[in-house]
Formats: sequence, C-alpha cells, structure tokens
Amino acid sequence: LRPFCSVVNSVDDLKHKVFPNFKQNYQNHNWLCERAILAPKNVAVTKINQHLMHSLPGNLQTYKSVDTVPDTNEVVNYPPEFLNSLEPPGLPPHILSLKVGTLVMLLRNLEQNTSFHVAPVHSAYKRVTL
Repeated sequence: LRPFCSVVNSVDDLKHKVFPNFKQNYQNHNWLCERAILAPKNVAVTKINQHLMHSLPGNLQTYKSVDTVPDTNEVVNYPPEFLNSLEPPGLPPHILSLKVGTLVMLLRNLEQNTSFHVAPVHSAYKRVTL
C-alpha cells in the first residue's frame, strides 16, 4: 500500500511528492486523476496553483472578468473595483492566469440553461461566455 499522506516543508517539496515528473505528465488526464493536493483555504490553493503553473512550459496568458452592474443607478453602490475584489467560493478570480495547454476544471455552470464545451486554451481567446 502507498502511504496515505506525507509531511513536507515547502510547496516545492509538496509538488515533487504529489506530482513527480510534473513537466512530463501535466497533460496526462489519467495521471492527474490519481493525484490531489488538499488545502483548507482558497489562499493556499491559489499559492499552490500558481507554483504549479509557473513550473509549466510557455508564457502566461492573463484573462480578466468583466464585472458590470445591470442597473446603471446602482453603479455608485457597486463600483467595478469593488466587484473585482470579490472572490466568492465557486467562482474564478477576477484575474486568471493560464498557460496554453493547461488543463482546467469547470466546477459549476452558473447558467443552467446553457451548456459549455471543452476546448484548449489558446492565446487568441480574448473573451469567453458560458
């Protein structure tokens, strides 16, 4: 039996323990499905994801959400800077940085009447609507 868990001293040690040969296997769906890093808070998840993302080949492409208020009279109450600062559970951050070919997982479809399709990330994508 493989050990259930291990204690490590850094995010880099954690990456090497959970994802050995990460650069060679990061696009192997079956290999990734056999591994998981659990973290108690989204701040830790973000730090680990950024560390893993920076170890992948290629350039980061940054995507930003478009946050608007449907009623223009409410703009004073909900300025875009405030909306951009929110990080509710289940939603991506305002700024999302990915590399071409990175696997991503959709955790929730917010608009139940629409569908989504899986497509690779390309640097030419500027706007995505689900």
